[in-house]
Amino acid sequence: MIRALWTASTGMRAQQMNMDVIANNLANVNSSGFKKSRADFQDILYQTSKAAGTGVAGSEVPTGIQVGLGSRVAAVQKVFTVGDFQQTENELDVAIEGSGFFQVTLPDGTSAYTRSGSFKKDSTGQLVTSDGYPIFPGIVVPENANSITIGSDGTVDVILDNESSPTTIGNLELVRFGNPAGLNSLGRNLYAETLNTGTPITGIPGEVGFGTLAQGFLEGSNVNIMEEMVNMIAGQRAYEVNSKSIQTADEMLQMTTQLIR
Repeated sequence: MIRALWTASTGMRAQQMNMDVIANNLANVNSSGFKKSRADFQDILYQTSKAAGTGVAGSEVPTGIQVGLGSRVAAVQKVFTVGDFQQTENELDVAIEGSGFFQVTLPDGTSAYTRSGSFKKDSTGQLVTSDGYPIFPGIVVPENANSITIGSDGTVDVILDNESSPTTIGNLELVRFGNPAGLNSLGRNLYAETLNTGTPITGIPGEVGFGTLAQGFLEGSNVNIMEEMVNMIAGQRAYEVNSKSIQTADEMLQMTTQLIR
């Protein structure tokens, strides 16, 4: 009976983490370029009372006796499916149609990666993220630029004062990974490279393996509210069932202790 108490408690802890993951997904339903997470579960140790194949009176037992000791969260995986596009008509908003990340430079000089293309101009005209991190390679928009055009291949053109033909000031590049699920989430819509992501591959939008760019659009979160609500209900019911198992085991223990009276 004591074993049932501990086993059910592991299920409650696992479902609590599952609810934490779901809550974070729902909290970021409007975060540009956000990728939802999914909790993966697995069973843990088993207590073996009789091993399968054990010989008994010249015969072999076809099945043994094993009792599991609960479950746990094995991993929390990012799901990098493409989110819905939202038209903003802002010339500095860029969405990635397909695979790839924008590369940005952090204050310590290291690189981070993002799917959020909500860019702005700083005081020098450099394209930066909402937190002021410059994109890489850097692009500086001249002060006398009247309009900015970002092509599907990442080419950035501007129309300068007193000029009718566009001037190219740079190119947006994309980075992809062999295992994007291994990226480390930094918050602020940023990811960092890890040993499990593989070597980052840089390329031009539209090349093989890379998506194209869409100016005036933002990629929304890939969180499906209805799916998350269903997962929340299922997680809540699983938590209730495990708590009921603890209550039932406690009642059985109580009945056992009353036998000696």
